[in-house]
Amino acid sequence: MNDINNEVQIIAYEPQYKEAFRALNEEWIRNFFVMESGDYKLLDHPEEHILEKGGHIAFALLNGEAVGTCALVKNSDEPLIFELSKMAVSPKAQGKKIGYLLGNTLIEKAKELKAEKVFLETNSILVPAIKLYEKLGFKHMPVTNAGYDRVDVQMELDLKNGL
Repeated sequence: MNDINNEVQIIAYEPQYKEAFRALNEEWIRNFFVMESGDYKLLDHPEEHILEKGGHIAFALLNGEAVGTCALVKNSDEPLIFELSKMAVSPKAQGKKIGYLLGNTLIEKAKELKAEKVFLETNSILVPAIKLYEKLGFKHMPVTNAGYDRVDVQMELDLKNGL
């Protein structure tokens, strides 16, 4: 799909990358926080809890190896709202704009599906991630009904107003 310098390629989920989805996220989460039950649910069963419910997962491949991933988890049908979730990039692949490529690919997917908005949850210590989300067009909003204990930042991207 996207080919940057013939090295980073963004692809849709394939079962062969299921372990990479878990490993990349677990490495990232454990680096800053602790794994929570919601993490295990999505990471152990991505087909069941993300894909079969109308969500999408993208991977960034660097020379054929999965070095980044991100999911679009369907939150509601009417209106159609997704959560941008489980973004993780391997430390060895940081600095190659992989997070931006993954986020942008899934935002485009949400637009294609005519979603009204995409939201995300994160933590204020993750300054580079928050800057990335701001660059992708997300706006800060008050934190309500957070899905994880570590969440102290919520952001959303309004897609219905031509953004």
